[in-house]
Amino acid sequence: MDRLRPRNREVFSGFTNAEIEKMENFLKEPKGVSLGREFYQKLAGSFNRSTGRAGKPVIKWTEIEGWFQARLQDLPQVPNSELMIPRCMEEVMQDPSELEFEARSSKDGAWYDVEAFLAHRFLSTGEAVRFVGFGAEEDEWINIRSSVRQRSIPLENTECSNLNVGDSVLCFQERRDQAIYYDAQIVEIQRRMHDIRGCRCLILIRYDHDNSEEKVRLRRLCRRAKS
Repeated sequence: MDRLRPRNREVFSGFTNAEIEKMENFLKEPKGVSLGREFYQKLAGSFNRSTGRAGKPVIKWTEIEGWFQARLQDLPQVPNSELMIPRCMEEVMQDPSELEFEARSSKDGAWYDVEAFLAHRFLSTGEAVRFVGFGAEEDEWINIRSSVRQRSIPLENTECSNLNVGDSVLCFQERRDQAIYYDAQIVEIQRRMHDIRGCRCLILIRYDHDNSEEKVRLRRLCRRAKS
């Protein structure tokens, strides 16, 4: 008689193809650092920061854990304790805070994390840039004086008290057809009591690129580095 399997929660089905491909690669290369909660948490952070997840639900580390557990049931010859992170995939474990620069795309005026500076135009201030989550076909020449800066950092729930009208921020703009980061100014702050969900303040911002206004929660704002 076959051993009964415990009933597990339903496996999350909202992963992108790129996310699934990366997780599949971990299963193929059993060399590196052992899987565990820290691995799942860091991988979830990497996926959530990726431009490929813009506009999609935030991934929980437990959903990644559930995916691996489901896949391991199909790979009984590879015990969970022996499954390792391949050294070649260590870049996805990078803490998002370690990414140092962001650049403004000339195509849509939005800001993206910089993966690498590729080349320099010696007779100008131009720099060839590759954005995180994009391939070589999306590389751009960027004016490093006006369109490259230190990376903006997402604001924490407790930081709403530090915001003031007139502050410059980077705002995650969510639209039906896109979800990207634009520069904005704070126009008004409606301060509210926090609850178990975190900051409940409403912040009226005005986007720099088109002067449109929108009320947003703190979770959609990033603190811009001081120039």
